[in-house]
Amino acid sequence: MASTEKTAGVTGRTAAPQDPDDLAGLEAGLDALDAAQTVRTPLRETLLRKVLPPVTAVALVLVVWQILVWAEVAPPYKLASPSDVWGEVRAAWLQGTLLDYIWTSVSRGLVGFLLALVIGTPLGLLVARVSFVRAAIGPILSGLQSLPSVAWVPPAVIWLGLNDSMMFAVILLGAVPSIANGLVAGIDQIPPLFLRAGRTLGATGLRGARYIVMPAALPGYVAGLKQGWAFSWRSLMAAEIIASSPDLGVGLGQLLENGRNNSSMPQVFLAILLILCVGIAVDLLIFSPLERRVLRGRGLLVSR
Repeated sequence: MASTEKTAGVTGRTAAPQDPDDLAGLEAGLDALDAAQTVRTPLRETLLRKVLPPVTAVALVLVVWQILVWAEVAPPYKLASPSDVWGEVRAAWLQGTLLDYIWTSVSRGLVGFLLALVIGTPLGLLVARVSFVRAAIGPILSGLQSLPSVAWVPPAVIWLGLNDSMMFAVILLGAVPSIANGLVAGIDQIPPLFLRAGRTLGATGLRGARYIVMPAALPGYVAGLKQGWAFSWRSLMAAEIIASSPDLGVGLGQLLENGRNNSSMPQVFLAILLILCVGIAVDLLIFSPLERRVLRGRGLLVSR
């Protein structure tokens, strides 16, 4: 009798989750665990976590820089003080040339990057999806990506002359391989089940690339875009430093070279800081939000 009651009790406990209300509650709990919790972060916490650390780092660099100047570890013509660099910034602003320096380089960099995007994306799709093209072009893309961008400046000057076309050619040769290889890496990481499901649903050819391949490869593609922009910016700076002409205007790279020619360390530091600030600004304003959106859409980023 006791055994029967014990069996019945066990059976009752086992059968309890089969109740519709219990199953509904269980499903709701699992959905709550899977769903990303998007809670708005307070402004104070955002400032403490994202603004205070970089501001502290910049302040620390300035303090160390000024201490080195006071300690006279190098002559003034080799190590300018932060106040001297600030004076150069102020002078360029009052002359109305500061924004011209920045816009000359940024406009070239963005146009060149967009051209690289238009060329690198279909090239990456072709290399990733066609085995013969991958065998023929894949190693060349990897080799071009590892080739220093500065190596393209002399032949580009000889081929195209001292003009914006030369600048764009150097940017393309530096950025296209990175964008294409990033997309290839993203496509290689797509689970085969996704591709088979897409073919079953009729998503083949361009439709498959648009609705299956590109969305699934988006994380790797975004990483390739970030690297492509880095190569674009570096290639442009190399071209502006080496190739100078009045017709090209004065960009940040040319400003850096002018500072070297004039033995003006404040101007050299000004150019370096502007190049660094533009690179950081583009990453923070464009690529970091894009990357967070992609990761959050895949449930890989809860709060960041």
